[in-house]
Amino acid sequence: MLRRWFTPAPDSAVADTMRCGRSPWQDAVHLLWSAWLFITPLFGGDGYTAQWLVLTLVSYPLFLLLYARVLLAPRRRSIFYALGMVALSLVLLRWYPSGLSYFVFGCVMLRITTRVPLWRYLLEVVALNAALAAVIVLLGFPWQLLAWMLPMTLVIGTIVSVDVANHHREAALRLSQDEVRRLAATAERERIGRDLHDLLGHTLSLITLKLELSRKLLDRDPGAARQEIVEAEKVARHALAEVRSAVTGIRSADLAAELASARLLLESSGIALDYEPTPSLPAETERTLALVLREAATNIARHSQASIARVAFDAGGGRLRMRVSDDGRGCSRGEGNGLAGMRERVRQLGGRLVLASTRSGTSLEIEVPLAAGVAPAVEHA
Repeated sequence: MLRRWFTPAPDSAVADTMRCGRSPWQDAVHLLWSAWLFITPLFGGDGYTAQWLVLTLVSYPLFLLLYARVLLAPRRRSIFYALGMVALSLVLLRWYPSGLSYFVFGCVMLRITTRVPLWRYLLEVVALNAALAAVIVLLGFPWQLLAWMLPMTLVIGTIVSVDVANHHREAALRLSQDEVRRLAATAERERIGRDLHDLLGHTLSLITLKLELSRKLLDRDPGAARQEIVEAEKVARHALAEVRSAVTGIRSADLAAELASARLLLESSGIALDYEPTPSLPAETERTLALVLREAATNIARHSQASIARVAFDAGGGRLRMRVSDDGRGCSRGEGNGLAGMRERVRQLGGRLVLASTRSGTSLEIEVPLAAGVAPAVEHA
């Protein structure tokens, strides 16, 4: 029974959080606001009495259970747990003014349980505050209580609405980016199939015909048969060179697909992406640069508030440089896990990563060797 109650439903708020790659315990941080339960007696009333202690010991565990159920229950039922917080506050208000914190939590958590338009949610909060006003009048509490309760629930509810909308938008962007990668991979497989068919179909047919002809001429005209075999060998060598060239193009396709995916991601965030054609690269180098580019584009979309981003390539002196830049607000925070992971990947190739960030934008430059035997270097700017 307990396991079923505390297992996230597939359409619950916690399940959505986990699908977005975040910790299921992330929402528990909001419980810090419940500290007001223990602070409120300092501002009036009888203070910390035995009655306050008993009602806290009884109501607070029930509140925690309702809070957990709002996040874990299916959305069609979680609304009732949010309203349960409101009811708990109204029932206890006569003896337990600290319980007004339950009312605030109920109003705010109501937004998490539903996906109605913001205006409709705000009307629901106003209606709940009207019920609170009726109870306040009935109990003879001062009207100032409602004067600050209504603005607080509306402001906090609006902030939570924006946060929820951002989470949904990030999830949609992630799904969109995954779909682009899938379509790009499908298109690349189709391209490879067409290229191999066009490249090898005619060539192998020609080699087969020449070998058949040489077999027929072997007894009657050995010289002509030998000539046909030599020509078949030349055709086979030429086909081998073309296959190697095609494989080089296939290896560079991953980075090209990542650039196309980055463009979709950034443009959906209102950021234009300008990039150059991808060079031909060794497979391992290309895979690493594709992963670095993916992380860099994600960071630009989430944090930069830029209007334009650029990706440039420059090869020379046995080294390749990829520069990813934007005109955003810069980065004032320390190095996170994403940047540390990019540094580690580049270091494994014997390259270096340089990050330069100012108020006018951020530049990420990756330099890797195109030949083996180059000592690794990592540099800050």
